[in-house]
Amino acid sequence: MDIMLIIILLLLAAAIVYEYRVKKPGQIVLYESNGFVKNRKSRFYPKHLSLVIPNTTYTLTSSAEAEAKGKISLLVKFTVTVTPSIENISKLIKIGGWGNDVLLDAAKELDIIIQGRIKEFTEGFEIEQVRSENIINYLNQKLNSVNTQLGLDILSLTIQSVEPSDKKIAEAIKQKEASRILEETEKNNQLVRIQTAQLKLKADEEIIQYEHQLEMKKLSLKEIEEQKEAEVALKKLNEQVKRDKIKLDIENEEMSIFKNNPELLLLTPQVARLAEASQSLKNAKTVVSLGDFESSSQLVEMLKNFLGGLLNQSSTKK
Repeated sequence: MDIMLIIILLLLAAAIVYEYRVKKPGQIVLYESNGFVKNRKSRFYPKHLSLVIPNTTYTLTSSAEAEAKGKISLLVKFTVTVTPSIENISKLIKIGGWGNDVLLDAAKELDIIIQGRIKEFTEGFEIEQVRSENIINYLNQKLNSVNTQLGLDILSLTIQSVEPSDKKIAEAIKQKEASRILEETEKNNQLVRIQTAQLKLKADEEIIQYEHQLEMKKLSLKEIEEQKEAEVALKKLNEQVKRDKIKLDIENEEMSIFKNNPELLLLTPQVARLAEASQSLKNAKTVVSLGDFESSSQLVEMLKNFLGGLLNQSSTKK
């Protein structure tokens, strides 16, 4: 009995080991419950009752044969990168089926939808108006509901090229585009030259204005300096006039004193030198210079008259 129990336990353990797997990072484990597809979050899962799909990205490169206005054939090459949408995983299973290639199958459905949207867009425009950026903008608007429709999240969508199927038309369009780019480049260069000339003209005007302001400032400063110099010169002149007036007043006062007191003339420097010479040399003739006084000075005349009077008195006594 014990042996049978051990055997049963061993068989049960072997069955568990055989059936159950460990969930790996980057895997989505799905299971069906009451008609709904759910995401198994436990670490272990039964492999026969679960669907394991990689939670990675898938890149699809494809092309769409479209037509522009005038029935001109176009070949639009594009690349789209998708990943499973966890929130809409049931839609992914509905589109791709219960299998390991569910992501690939859903991406193929997305490829068909994108090709249809591209054809829908190009039919409404002339071939010159069909550009990669315009197609991308249109697809981004129309593919907003892809995650809920297909259970996919679009990570990136790029248009690799848009070319006419006819090589002659493609070459003509390339030449026309090259001419357009060349013309646009020339316009831009001309605009740059005009803007540069305008900036240079503006800079020259500002420089001239600044130079004019500087010259005006210099003239103003020069006028101020000349005005100050004139004020200083006038001040010096007034001071000189004051000094001359004071000197004249002093001379007038001296003249008044000498007129009233002629004997004070003996105290003048000329008379003092005369007296000194008379004492040092007996019977010497002394020449007294009156150059210390101005020739027109009244003091000189008074001194001459006074000395003349003294000489006359001396001669009379002899």
